[in-house]
Amino acid sequence: MDEPTQAAQTIARFLQTFTSSGGLRLRFRVKLRGAKAAGDARVAEARDEVSSAAAAPAGDGPGALFVEFSGPDTPVLVARNGEVLNALEHIAAKILRLEPEEHDRVSFDADHFKANRDRQMREWAAAAIERVRATGRPHSFPAMSSRERRMLHMVLSESGLPTASSGEGAGRFVVLYPAGADTSAPVVAPQPRRDAEGVRKAFRPR
Repeated sequence: MDEPTQAAQTIARFLQTFTSSGGLRLRFRVKLRGAKAAGDARVAEARDEVSSAAAAPAGDGPGALFVEFSGPDTPVLVARNGEVLNALEHIAAKILRLEPEEHDRVSFDADHFKANRDRQMREWAAAAIERVRATGRPHSFPAMSSRERRMLHMVLSESGLPTASSGEGAGRFVVLYPAGADTSAPVVAPQPRRDAEGVRKAFRPR
């Protein structure tokens, strides 16, 4: 990744373009762990702040970036399990030329969506463990980001049941297996619902 402060400024410029060109009523703050403040900037419909934040909750070590969104249009970012939020996070990692194992050094959130999402995943995990133990059949979770898959694997590991990831790219998902099952056996991928018209409406000019 680029020098941390420069990386934060790069992401701020990208988000300025995204919010202004999309006509989105969003504010965002780029927090940079272990670096000096990089200054402020303002645009017509969005305000960005690039600052130091020793307690920024993204990744480990100095230079990790955490972007926090707020404003009337945050529902656009978190709709459909945070698809747009996760996409922005992925694009930011690509802009900064991060290797896949470094993607956790960039984290985007909006109105505490990820904290709520983590709590929801723990509830899913508890229900899935009970179901797999009762039925003896594997359970496939919805497709998730790499960060969420890692967290889900950790939560599920407490049950002692085996897990594995399956699928490709953005469609990759976690499978929970009954004890002693063959985790290399193929499983059916969950089928997410798509609502392209809803996404188009969200981005129409106001």
